[in-house]
Amino acid sequence: MNEDLKGLYAAIVLSAFVVLGMNYFFPKPTKQTTTTAEEVVITPAIDANSVDETADKAEEKSLLTAEILPQDARLPIKNAVLQGSVRLKGARLDNLLLTKYHETIEPESQNVTLFAPSKTAEAYFAEYGWLSTDKSLNLPNADTLWKAEGNTELTPQTPVTLVWENGQGLKFVNKLTLDENYLFGLEQTVENNSGRAVTLLPYGLFSKSIDESSKSRGVVHEGFVGVLNGKLKEIRYSDMKENPQEFTTTGGWVSFADKYWFGSFVFADNADTRVNLRKVKNGVYQLDYKGTPLQLQTGESTTINTKLYAGAKEIKLLDKYAENIKKFDLNIDFGWYYFLTKPFFYILDFLYGLIGNMGWAILLFAAILRLSMFPLAHKSYDNMSKMKKVQPKIMALQAMYKDDKMALQRATMELYKREKVNPAAGCLPMFLQIPIFFSLFKVLNIAIEIRHAPFIGWVKDLSAPDPLTISTWAHIYIPSAIDIGVWPLIYGLTMFIQNQLNPKPANKDQARMFALMPILFTIMFAHFAVGLVIYWILNNILSLIQQKIIMYKNGVK
Repeated sequence: MNEDLKGLYAAIVLSAFVVLGMNYFFPKPTKQTTTTAEEVVITPAIDANSVDETADKAEEKSLLTAEILPQDARLPIKNAVLQGSVRLKGARLDNLLLTKYHETIEPESQNVTLFAPSKTAEAYFAEYGWLSTDKSLNLPNADTLWKAEGNTELTPQTPVTLVWENGQGLKFVNKLTLDENYLFGLEQTVENNSGRAVTLLPYGLFSKSIDESSKSRGVVHEGFVGVLNGKLKEIRYSDMKENPQEFTTTGGWVSFADKYWFGSFVFADNADTRVNLRKVKNGVYQLDYKGTPLQLQTGESTTINTKLYAGAKEIKLLDKYAENIKKFDLNIDFGWYYFLTKPFFYILDFLYGLIGNMGWAILLFAAILRLSMFPLAHKSYDNMSKMKKVQPKIMALQAMYKDDKMALQRATMELYKREKVNPAAGCLPMFLQIPIFFSLFKVLNIAIEIRHAPFIGWVKDLSAPDPLTISTWAHIYIPSAIDIGVWPLIYGLTMFIQNQLNPKPANKDQARMFALMPILFTIMFAHFAVGLVIYWILNNILSLIQQKIIMYKNGVK
């Protein structure tokens, strides 16, 4: 491999990092909205969702959850990881806190809110019901006041039963269950004593209001995720169109997924379901489904079962659920290198269990990974040291054949053959590092187990960029794009030293590009998770030590 080709490959690698960094430096402009979620209804006469007439009204003042909760009768929800309530009006699940997680690294900060009532700034709720094309039927809706029978608190030990009768001989019964984690069960029963046959179809919906400006820099998929007829489907919030999108599936599941949290409807394996997805103009996103029509003769009853997951993206927990819910772990965005990303997480989690600190676990992981690649790296660095050793001879040939490129190429190849040097050997480890980098990058961005994990000193969250930047310790204003932390600066230094040990490119333009790479990478790494930066620093240091030893053995200065 000649120097031009090697420089091309290096440029490709650099371009990959630049593309990755574009999300940070040049986010797409978005229009921020302060409107709040409105009441949402599903019109049974059409196959698309619709919102009521107030959905497109002018902006309304958002209310606090604490102001809204006392307005309606509620049943408490509680287990070891959840706390909230079910609103009896509409039998709506619209109040849910994740008690294991906090909004910030401060332990006294508020618990993460997943579901919040309509009319709040971050409204997000789930609702179930029944539809019919018979407009004479009274069916439960968002204003229906359900009655609790039996237990008055939803816990893993105490399911709750909600009942409503429509005054026309139809009795609706919703039985809610909850496991020890985030999985709800809903058993919907309808009893027909109306004296005539009725046709009903079940539905469920998520309505979610988001701050669109916060979704512009995401490197992890956020939006719709579903396994429909066994195939994964993903649509980002930013890609949702104003017109409804419809899918059909037998079994499977559909979700609204954020970086660390998600809500999901899980269908029975034999359930034929139509799924609709849309973005409402005022910033409200809706995901709903409709089941197949069910005909009940008078005196008959029918029961359907659905599950709802509302909680955190805990990888080991989702893997456990995936034993019964096909591909449920794909609610987590593992990226292209699924086969590496997931094992990397489990290795880190195992090391964390041994050490008790995720930062040290990342460093130990870097050492183990470096050790596993030792033979390949040894061969590469041995070849690079030989390349550096013959560099004066190459420069002499360039001076000798400066006007005859073909002769220069022949003489250079003869020199490589005579000195037993393979220019291509130095490229393979570089390419092997690409999937490793992206996989570890994904792990540090998707794994909630690393969220808010501290290390040493000022590093309190390994999943966030280094907080000790130039502007914070120098107390001066610096544009965010070049406001670099201490750990990224250390990384840039190790990369600069490493470049000094490598053979210099013969082409002056390539030499300038390689000289700039430590600066460009330092700027980009300043916006990456500090855990990734720390990993790469140790990786560079171990590479430097290995390379220096090999150069010493080969007599290279």
